[in-house]
Amino acid sequence: MKELKNTKGRVARLASSDAQNAAQQIGMPAAMAGLSVFQVLLKSPNTAKPLNDLLNALLWRSNLDPKLRELVILRLGWKTGSVYEWTQHWRFAKGIGMQEETLLAVRDWKNARGLSPAERAVLAATDDTIDSGTISEATWKECTLNIPGGEAALIDLVISIGNWRMFSSLLRSLRIPLEDGITPWPPDGKEPEHGDE
Repeated sequence: MKELKNTKGRVARLASSDAQNAAQQIGMPAAMAGLSVFQVLLKSPNTAKPLNDLLNALLWRSNLDPKLRELVILRLGWKTGSVYEWTQHWRFAKGIGMQEETLLAVRDWKNARGLSPAERAVLAATDDTIDSGTISEATWKECTLNIPGGEAALIDLVISIGNWRMFSSLLRSLRIPLEDGITPWPPDGKEPEHGDE
């Protein structure tokens, strides 16, 4: 197997053709093998496949509104300093029609105007989980009152926060670089002061 030269990452990425072959062998979509994160994770196919399956479920079959999910991910990326998470999901969120003003609001959401009660609830739940490992009673009440989709959406909210929190740690710990030609921290280049990538 060939590995890509990778001066940023702690683990060299598989070459594109090898990542494609590895993905095919475990029944993972070829498109995922083009991402830097999976070019690393496919070196451990027994964990890459279930991680991809969970991502697939949360991205395409979740009971949580996709726009609320993207706010969760962007807040995690911002608050934890994960350049990869922020950048990839900035692009994803724009692709599903989210407004730049809303996306930028996650950086200082408590002082931002124009966020809905549901948006504020998921952002508070994200911060609670990062700060204390659990969603507070007050925030949970706001979530139950404001997030559409009932208990199934609330369960998917908790799973989404946990999943992308884990991905933030994984991305930062392995120092997985962005794909070639991708600009980090769009659109203004501002990044968290504590980011370490």
